[in-house]
Amino acid sequence: MPILPQLQELLDREGVRYEISHHPPAYTAQQVAQAEHVPGREFAKVVVIRSSAGFALFVAPAPYKVDLERVRAILGDAQARLATEDEFRHLFPRCEVGAMPPFGNLFGLPVFVDPELSRDESIVFNAGSHTQTVRMRYADFERLVQPTVVTFAHKEQTPKQS
Repeated sequence: MPILPQLQELLDREGVRYEISHHPPAYTAQQVAQAEHVPGREFAKVVVIRSSAGFALFVAPAPYKVDLERVRAILGDAQARLATEDEFRHLFPRCEVGAMPPFGNLFGLPVFVDPELSRDESIVFNAGSHTQTVRMRYADFERLVQPTVVTFAHKEQTPKQS
């Protein structure tokens, strides 16, 4: 069973207003934001980090890049790194690889959110597939997931044209 029905059940039970949207297949956070016609800063990019303590989800706006040195400092683990798809695939069996929603509580994983994501009233994120997203209020997301909010990402620089 895909993760979306479980996520919808949680949102409905908690009285959260949300919208589900469908779009052509998109595989990067920026591609999904474009397909959904939302600013990249509203799209929640989920990055899986592997440390000696296990796995964790780090969530930042689509145009932001995770600073691994900051992540290592946050986790207190100099060996923390980006997990490979092969390493984390089994953690999200009801999701297409790379399309997991930022609800670590559905997967038994801690969630860290960069405060830049909270600057807009709503967020959009993958709903377990590369063709569906959920839009909801950031405040509701924070209430349900109770992430650790800490700075760990910075906006990617766009190359200058010569």
